[in-house]
Amino acid sequence: MSKKIGIVRFLGTNCDADVMKWVLGSGQQAEYLWYQDQFNIENFDQIIIPGGFSYGDYLRCGAMAARSPVMKSVSEFSKKGKPILGICNGFQILCEAGLLPGALIKNESLKFKDEWAELIVAEEKSFFGKQMKKKQTLKLPIAHGDGRYYNTGDGLKKLQDQDQIWLKYQKNPNGSLLDIAGITSESGNVFALMPHPERAVFQWMGSSDGVYFL
Repeated sequence: MSKKIGIVRFLGTNCDADVMKWVLGSGQQAEYLWYQDQFNIENFDQIIIPGGFSYGDYLRCGAMAARSPVMKSVSEFSKKGKPILGICNGFQILCEAGLLPGALIKNESLKFKDEWAELIVAEEKSFFGKQMKKKQTLKLPIAHGDGRYYNTGDGLKKLQDQDQIWLKYQKNPNGSLLDIAGITSESGNVFALMPHPERAVFQWMGSSDGVYFL
C-alpha cells in the first residue's frame, strides 16, 4: 500500500527536490511541508527532513530550524510513534530538537567532505531500511562540514546497550565517535543518517543502495 510522506522544507533546504523524486520514484505519495506551518499528523504516514543548510547554518547547524513551527508537529508525530527520517541537515535538526540524542559537530579535519562513503548496517530496523540486513555493506555519498557524531560516554553506552546505532562508517571520514553514520531514537521510530540515500538511486549515480531506505 502506498504511503503518504511529508517532506519538510526550511529556508536553505537544498535536497528537497531530490528527496521528492526519490519518494515518488519508490511508488509513494509525497507532499512538501513548509517550516512556518504546522500540519495535521493524521494526514501523513512518514516524515522526512532533507539535507541542506537550514537558516544558512547560523548559530549551530539545525539549531534555528529545530525551533520553527513545523517542528512542533514533527515532535507530536514522533510521540505518536510514527516514523521520521532525517538526512544530513535533517539529522542535525532532529538532534537539536531533542528527538535524537547527541550532536553533530565540525568534521575532525575541519574541512567540508564531499565524497563516497562505505557503510555497514550495524542493526536491523523497522520502518526505513527494513529490508537491510545486519552487516550488509552500503555505498552512499556524504556532503557535510558538521557531520562528526558526538555524545558523552554514558550516551554512547546507552546507544550501544539499546541497539540504537543503525549505520557505521567502514572508513570514518569525519571523526564520528564509534564510527557512527546513523542512529535511531530510543523509541525506535526516529531515524537519521549523515549520508544521502536520495543521491544513490541508480547505478549511473555511482550506487543504487539508496533504494533500500524506502
